[in-house]
Amino acid sequence: MLERLFRLQENQTTVRREMLGGLTTFITMAYIIVVNPQILSQTGMPPEGVVFATCLAAAVATLVMGLYANYPIALAPGMSLNAYFTYTVCIGMHVPWTTALGAVFFSGVLFVLLTVTRVREQIVNGIPLGLKHATAGGIGMFIAFVGLRSAKLVVANAATFVSLGNFADPSVQVASVGILLTLALMVRRVNGAILLGILGTALFGIFRGLAHLPEHWVALPHPSSTFLKMDLRGALHLGLVEIIFIFLFVDLFDNVGTMVGVCEQGGFVKDGKIPRVGRMLLADGIGTMFGAMTGTSTVTSYIESAAGVAAGARTGLSNVMVATLFLVAMLFSPVAAAIPAFATAPALVLVGALMTESIAQVEWKEFTEAFPAFVTLVATPLTFSIATGLSLGVITYTAAKLAAGKWREVSVLLWILTGLFVVRYAVLAAE
Repeated sequence: MLERLFRLQENQTTVRREMLGGLTTFITMAYIIVVNPQILSQTGMPPEGVVFATCLAAAVATLVMGLYANYPIALAPGMSLNAYFTYTVCIGMHVPWTTALGAVFFSGVLFVLLTVTRVREQIVNGIPLGLKHATAGGIGMFIAFVGLRSAKLVVANAATFVSLGNFADPSVQVASVGILLTLALMVRRVNGAILLGILGTALFGIFRGLAHLPEHWVALPHPSSTFLKMDLRGALHLGLVEIIFIFLFVDLFDNVGTMVGVCEQGGFVKDGKIPRVGRMLLADGIGTMFGAMTGTSTVTSYIESAAGVAAGARTGLSNVMVATLFLVAMLFSPVAAAIPAFATAPALVLVGALMTESIAQVEWKEFTEAFPAFVTLVATPLTFSIATGLSLGVITYTAAKLAAGKWREVSVLLWILTGLFVVRYAVLAAE
């Protein structure tokens, strides 16, 4: 049955290699079980419910990818998208988390529709590479800034807006040690470095008296607090159209970039194309819809899957292992809920650093490409909004190309987006 489902011999792999690859992938991405509830709980969402939603949505999406597309690429709620959900939509725009979940659900529906109609590939081709890379880098800086703020390493200052935190604060000391610990584990290429860094920082915090061990280590899942709490009617409000688009856009390029990277590493690319790519793209759409129903932000592919591929995973059988481990992890919600913010801060900082790698691929010597990328890169963390960074990048890209007489390089999609974003700022100015 396994041979028929996953074609193990054709892919030159074994059950043992697939299980080892799946375990490796899970260990490297398991930090999301802790970090996602930490971030989403700031919207008022119950952490126990978010743990349940995170694990179940990851398991379902990963299974779809494994069983339907037969690729060793695991999925879970995305780090950049949970930050956008929390800090931009819920906190920045004062949108209730139930309504934001409704927007996530509709974006998932759009993912599926756009995949079935093959529009997704056209959207990918319509956005300039420079803006794609700058968006990823800007999100990385945004996430790192959130981590530094959670660690109190960056604090508000009336004179300079922000300044360095007080190292006399024990939580700052613990978070700083956590960053150095996680950094050491990552540069030593230890599997599960981020998760081990979170646990090590939490244990150090307990030793310093800043945190306590959970009263219970195992508990039954608590789905009722977030399950089917999404407000679909509220999400249909005209003002949320842009939010739905951002969820769609960020996941679109994050997902495609991850898939291309992992498939290149695993040798899955044939004649410059990825076989069964439509099936792959359906997985995050279904996962996002299911995630919104259970109570979490957008689900996307994880670049940590590359660790599993390096360990030998070549088929969707490894995803079955990953999904099983996520389901088991649902029972340990008290552990995830007990980990304090200063313990997850190092993970945010270092994941943010990893995301800025894409900046190197921007054509910095071509100013019509460089300046829009710079605007996107800087505006995202400074305005505390991924949507603002992206929209300003699109507008300046079109303006730069138009001024340089290179208007033919601007796609029809980009002209439409530029017009929509200009109208958006004009409306905001009028208000």
